[in-house]
Amino acid sequence: MISLLAGVLILTAAAPLPADDELATNWRVVLESPGGELPFCLDLFSRDDGLHGLIHNGEERVRVGEVRRDGRDLVLRLDPYDSFLHLRLGEDGRSMNGRWQKSLGGNRHAELPAFATATKDPRFPLTPLDAEQRARLDGRWAVRFSTEEAGAVGHFRSFEDGRAEGTFETTLGDYRFLAGAFDGERLRLSCFDGGHAFLFDARLDADGRLEGGFWSRDSWYETWSATKDPEASLPDSFELTRWTGEVGLGELAFPDTSGELRRLDEAAFAGEARIITLFGTWCPNCNDEARFLVDLERRYKRRGLRVQGLAFELDEDADRSRAQVERFRERHGVHYPILLAGTANKEAASRAFPALDRVRAFPTTLVLDREGQVRAVHTGFSGPATGAAHEHLRERYELLIEELMREGE
Repeated sequence: MISLLAGVLILTAAAPLPADDELATNWRVVLESPGGELPFCLDLFSRDDGLHGLIHNGEERVRVGEVRRDGRDLVLRLDPYDSFLHLRLGEDGRSMNGRWQKSLGGNRHAELPAFATATKDPRFPLTPLDAEQRARLDGRWAVRFSTEEAGAVGHFRSFEDGRAEGTFETTLGDYRFLAGAFDGERLRLSCFDGGHAFLFDARLDADGRLEGGFWSRDSWYETWSATKDPEASLPDSFELTRWTGEVGLGELAFPDTSGELRRLDEAAFAGEARIITLFGTWCPNCNDEARFLVDLERRYKRRGLRVQGLAFELDEDADRSRAQVERFRERHGVHYPILLAGTANKEAASRAFPALDRVRAFPTTLVLDREGQVRAVHTGFSGPATGAAHEHLRERYELLIEELMREGE
């Protein structure tokens, strides 16, 4: 018998493209960091004008600036950090692969591989905790990072299902809303907001001491240790940086976003109390502060408070820096003037603003009375992730502003 089957030709059709509303669900996104999986949660939702996104970090929700879709390719613009997630949808419509890329100025970029799965699974696998296990973690910790001389304060809390949240408070600011898991011995926390990609992995030893590693973006690694200490504290952030008085505001001038040189003692500010912040659009703590400053100006402008920003940006390209400042304005509803003061380098910023003994952090913020006298200099910013520390900082600012307002009434 002669076989009539000489060969088989199999034709397969490409999987149809899912509609936007089919992608509108919960996604677990993982960045492949040098320390292992760095996960975060992303919600995509569909409107008439296309897809939109929210990134979850514990209680925090970070709005994605724009979601652009071209067939199977999605690009998520993460404002105002000059940062993008490039993802390609798999044939199953339930997975994506790609990369996260963030500009560091010039031709330098941070980049990590990324993959995503449509699921409501948590960041890390969860192990239920009893009350004794939770008590070992929950509370305030004295922390030491291997590359930092100054200490830090850790704030951690756990939940019965094994979830954990927290942050690290330092003299320069905080480490954002960290979220993850604790299994009674191992603590894993991550954060992704477009500007920072953080991963913490530590173990709790028999003596109750945490020892672990910290990875940031694609290149930074250091170790850290922590001891539970309800009295752990930091130096007063209003006492770290000093106004020297050697250079007056009239001697300092920087271009605005239209290129016009503006002096810091210009007549428009005469007789007004003022806040001047040295910041960067790339800095998450500065973005936290901007929301607070917008609120302060809204509440106190009629009584004579003005705000002014001095931007120190990652890129030396003025056009690119202006574009970043405009995205920053739009995202936070900023109406106060912003000048382009220099590059995001503390030494360079100290030279550009020699009226301070040193620029130690972004943001660094000055409060001036109606006579133009500096009444306070604040270093860093404790954002909402720090809870009570953030509320205490807000109260101190508001008490100072109220005092300045009363002086002019």
